[in-house]
Amino acid sequence: MGYDDSDGKIMWDKDKNRICFSPPHDPLLPQKVKAFQKLTKKLGGILFLSRYRSTSVHLLGGCNASSDPSYGVCNPSGQVFDPESSVMVHRGLYVCDGSLIPCSVGTNPSLTIASAAEYVSRHLVKDVLKCKSNEIASQNPHSVSNKNVKSDQRSVVTFEETMRGYVGGMQCTVFLKMKMNAQEQKGLSDCHPLLRGKVGGYVELKAIERDKLHIIDGKVSLCEVDYRTPYTQYMHYHLHLAGSSGSRYIIKGRKIMTPYLFALYAWRESTTLHVTFKKVAENNSEEDMMLLKGRLSVSMVELLKSLISLRGHNRGRFICHLLYTLYRTYFVQKPQGSHKDFLPKDLYNKFYPSSTLHEIKTEDGFTISCRQWKCTHNSSKLEGPKQLYPVLLLNGCSSDSYWLPTEPNDLVRTLLEEGHEIWLLQPRLHPLNPSNNFTIEDIGRFDVPAAINRILELHGQHIKIHVVAHCVGGLVIHIALMGGHVSATNIASLSCTNTSMFFKLNTLSMFKMWLPLLPLSMIILGKNKILPMLETSKSSLRHRLLKFIALMIPRYERCTCNECELFSGIFGNAFWHENLSPSMHYWLNKENVTMLPMAAFPHLRKICNAGNIVDSKENNSYLIHPERMSLPTLYISGGRTILATPKTSFLANKYMKFHQPGFRHERVVVEGFGHSDLLIGEESYKKVFPHILSHIRSAERENGAISAGGRKYSKEAMDWEDDPYEEYGGFSTWFSPFVVILLFSMLVALCLSIFNF
Repeated sequence: MGYDDSDGKIMWDKDKNRICFSPPHDPLLPQKVKAFQKLTKKLGGILFLSRYRSTSVHLLGGCNASSDPSYGVCNPSGQVFDPESSVMVHRGLYVCDGSLIPCSVGTNPSLTIASAAEYVSRHLVKDVLKCKSNEIASQNPHSVSNKNVKSDQRSVVTFEETMRGYVGGMQCTVFLKMKMNAQEQKGLSDCHPLLRGKVGGYVELKAIERDKLHIIDGKVSLCEVDYRTPYTQYMHYHLHLAGSSGSRYIIKGRKIMTPYLFALYAWRESTTLHVTFKKVAENNSEEDMMLLKGRLSVSMVELLKSLISLRGHNRGRFICHLLYTLYRTYFVQKPQGSHKDFLPKDLYNKFYPSSTLHEIKTEDGFTISCRQWKCTHNSSKLEGPKQLYPVLLLNGCSSDSYWLPTEPNDLVRTLLEEGHEIWLLQPRLHPLNPSNNFTIEDIGRFDVPAAINRILELHGQHIKIHVVAHCVGGLVIHIALMGGHVSATNIASLSCTNTSMFFKLNTLSMFKMWLPLLPLSMIILGKNKILPMLETSKSSLRHRLLKFIALMIPRYERCTCNECELFSGIFGNAFWHENLSPSMHYWLNKENVTMLPMAAFPHLRKICNAGNIVDSKENNSYLIHPERMSLPTLYISGGRTILATPKTSFLANKYMKFHQPGFRHERVVVEGFGHSDLLIGEESYKKVFPHILSHIRSAERENGAISAGGRKYSKEAMDWEDDPYEEYGGFSTWFSPFVVILLFSMLVALCLSIFNF
């Protein structure tokens, strides 16, 4: 069995009244015979050879396909030629089996024959439909004309594209052949048909498959819009690959084009494809599925080659439509859809467990509140009758991240189902108890200890508390612990999302913190530092001026909701819109964040510029006390950097493993999430909450400590040099000198207007 030259012949010799056979030439036959002779010698047997030294199995051919009746029986569509005419076929007569294949394929040809049959069947159906619709009634229905083929291709644009990059750290090259305006793609979206099509070609990823991975089914759309991100344009690629080993793979990729600083990133975004590479599981297979991520890009040279390779009568229209979508995205910035289309009646109205609101007076005389949910059923998933410790939740800046009435699977509901009692702190930073004069240090010194003391009063001094903190909440719990205001003996475990005793921001956020935006904002606000957020709220002239400035500040992801734009202008993009449900987005901006206490922002600016927690006078009073952090920790970062970078969790985890090696410390980077969407995202319960629950369960079982062997973490921490997630899913934020000068000039011009007061 194998390949040969397919030049064998079987002939009838009339004179001798016998069949004559001349075997096909097989250049590898001597090597095959030699190899089998060695095998039989090893086995102690005798090699038996066919008389003609070649044996045919799985016979193919007989009705070979060809473009010309002189060399075959059928045309490429399987229709049998009429020998009386070179352009005619027999009506309704098709060959759909292995007879079409003129040579040996070297292996069992079942799948090859099935593929040929499917190909012929597809054309058979098309021919029948054409006859029924009378599309070719004016012509002979049995003729095959090149003119018809050309007319069908007039609306099709074809071109080639080559992308190179790395997938899972391994070099990858993708060669694509695009066929735009494919009929099967019509009606799938609002995208123009010329910007949708099919993809062929192959992928070279030699670290996975030695041979080429051929694209057996591929689709592309060069202009897609998600209603959650109406200003952003996407280019989607979906490729189904087959390898010579029989394995199947799927590549999903997309280019993300956002009107950030107009067209500053247009080239990089439109030529960079973010991909996921996944192996398809075979039937009943239990093997771990491979999932790799990476980026591919198109170089300037390859882009020029793609333009040269354009074919089709509509190639001019194709280029015009594609350029128009980019112009609309980057310059016109016209949203495709709106969040205003969501109606309040569409909010999720699932029953929410009842709670008790505790008003607590802090040591400095300020009144805060703490909401308590009692567990009404014993659903402990831990072994034994042991009662689970309560959980204290600490929010971020002025918005709820845990108690989400619109979401069926928020963290409060999840922890209640786990069997925990829940306490949600609403400090002086919360819109329910807004303060006009405070620092982040005040929350750590007074609010957090007051809440913990109330829990201890109700449950006894022996009880321990799990703490889950987000953003500013993570800063204040570290201030409380490392400042000695709360004892680690009362904390069972600590889980922080996108924050820790360190707080590392991306380049854009650091640039905003470096500029005197916050000091000027405090001057504009004057004495009233509580900013109303709702568009319909009554506000002073100072507040309106600050809102106007905030709306002018560039943000990576834009929104049609005015409140969302205002918050991201002041604080920065807090989440990726595509991760939030419409109901969550509406509730967050219209009902939850109704006012923003900004008194703590100057202290927050000092922490951001320092990169770690400092007191309100910029003194390093906390990191010098690592002995106070004797507890297990979990630090979670979002993989897509829009505010705090993964370096925040990397440094904290390294710090804890070095100074507290006797406790279990974990660090997780969650792909696809940004900042607040780690907790308020529609799929947070699938991708983020399991890490928090696992950490809490482990702390309950192990009581926080690990074996003596855990002290190896001290050496591990010292051995680490770089964060493997340092550029994980983020985006660079560089500025041209012109942009910096322009933004700074606008800032000065706006700030000079404060002298009108």
